[in-house]
Amino acid sequence: MTATQLPAPTGAPAWVAQHRTELADGLAGLQRDAHIVEAWGRVLAERLTAGGRLLAVGNGGSAAEAQHLTAELVGRFLAERRPLSAISLCAESSSVTAIVNDYGTDEMFARQVEAHGRPGDVLVLLSTSGASPNVLRAAERGRRLGLHVWGLTGPAPNPLAARCESAVAVPAPTTAAVQAIHLVAVHALCAALDAHLPAADRSPGPRDVAAPLPALREVPA
Repeated sequence: MTATQLPAPTGAPAWVAQHRTELADGLAGLQRDAHIVEAWGRVLAERLTAGGRLLAVGNGGSAAEAQHLTAELVGRFLAERRPLSAISLCAESSSVTAIVNDYGTDEMFARQVEAHGRPGDVLVLLSTSGASPNVLRAAERGRRLGLHVWGLTGPAPNPLAARCESAVAVPAPTTAAVQAIHLVAVHALCAALDAHLPAADRSPGPRDVAAPLPALREVPA
């Protein structure tokens, strides 16, 4: 069954019981792929501290999880550290609507990847189906431009996993369970990143609190 075909149980108690079983299966799969997430964290720490950027993409609930990931990086996960550059492309509402209007839905993320991505940056793509055309187009564009392209998907095989440099495919039968495990994977990635950050980047608070302000420059009239 795909991530959308399992019949929904009737009532909250039955749904929770079934969801618990699905989560157990999904977490077991994520545990088997934890070494992939660990490797992602190591690369991400290297790239972001060298001035690189993470771009995140998803539709619907996956869009919310893409924003969750970028929020953890720009803010923090658990321990205090420097802010890191991360943009959720699904949150750029004016860009998204302009691109869809002018170029069509398949290009809504890919064009932003081309605008913001640089070789060596990281592109994280979230899709429960692994088949969303706009996410697939973003993966292709990212690979072509030399970004690290990573996927969080539902059960494999799927087109997105095949297009990514590396992917974690969650073996859960429903969209709700896949999305729940994706959130665990997002937090695991943040934990791995923090573990691999150089000590100098784990500063206790904003780095410029005691720094003097730069001198103001007069603008010619």
